[in-house]
Amino acid sequence: MSDSLSTTKQAGPTGQRARRAQWRAFVRSIGMLPVLIILGALVQGLDIYLTGEGRFLTWQNLSIVAQQASVNAVLGAGMTFVILTGGIDLSVGSILAAAAMIGLIVSKSLGDLGIVAALVMGLLIGLGNGVLIAFLRLPPFIVTLGSLTAVRGFARLLGNDTTVFNPDLPFAFIGNGSLHLGGFVSVSWLIVIAFLVILGSWMILRRTVLGVHIYAVGGNESAARLSGIKVWAVLLFVYGASGLLAGLGGVMQAARLYAANGLQLGQSYELDAIAAVILGGTSFVGGIGSIWGTLIGALIIAVLTNGLILLGVTDVWQYIIKGAVIIGAVALDRYRLRGSART
Repeated sequence: MSDSLSTTKQAGPTGQRARRAQWRAFVRSIGMLPVLIILGALVQGLDIYLTGEGRFLTWQNLSIVAQQASVNAVLGAGMTFVILTGGIDLSVGSILAAAAMIGLIVSKSLGDLGIVAALVMGLLIGLGNGVLIAFLRLPPFIVTLGSLTAVRGFARLLGNDTTVFNPDLPFAFIGNGSLHLGGFVSVSWLIVIAFLVILGSWMILRRTVLGVHIYAVGGNESAARLSGIKVWAVLLFVYGASGLLAGLGGVMQAARLYAANGLQLGQSYELDAIAAVILGGTSFVGGIGSIWGTLIGALIIAVLTNGLILLGVTDVWQYIIKGAVIIGAVALDRYRLRGSART
């Protein structure tokens, strides 16, 4: 009898610990998804209350939201790689502008090779950042801050500080066309590209040795180096990937607008990308985070922007509200994770 009682007492705490571990895993897996759902419901409710219409939860508007989130999701994927290693890339907005400029210029004479030119430019600038950080041991913040300014100037030089147009852009379908599925559903190519980038990034991070090394470098760079991981190669990859995806973002924007301006295009895009990554639960110190969280973070920003426009909020208040919501959402997420750890 006494043995059975002691076994029951031991099984009780063990079962509770198992349930707590399962709950913590569930909380981490859903991340900021509840915030996205609540935000969408709130926008829909306010729209019905103020205008008598529920315009937000319509297929047409949700498609617009997804398209608005697509470029930020692509930039955010590259930023996720970088931040997982404990770094930062402030140059992605400028790289996007320079890539869009070179893509348009090349497309005028070489057609679709403009896409290749844009991607190569983004990759080379990203690798340049990586070389300075990996081999010269310069701080990522300083390197990419310098690149932000220098590449922005280069983008302006490419177009002689004017807007470059190409009304006959051969890859305009990327920004304005759709993929038709079974003749019933059509999905914008912008959305398709963003989803493929997110899926490919997830596979790298969760299904390859390289992904394990990225998390290891972010968790403890010195320990990763001592364990035999080529930290310099990992850093080259993440900054190269960030630059390449910024170049892809430039292609997407150029295809959408048929034009690019070195001064205005991509302004503050790096801040939106960083916000999407942090909203998605990736830690600034590195080693913790997921690519699907970044996608949810990009959707939160797009839903917020779209909702404020639908509700007729002025530009000034849009900036204030977006900043407050992002800070509040991150604070809520951190509090929720701490609370789950105590349960």
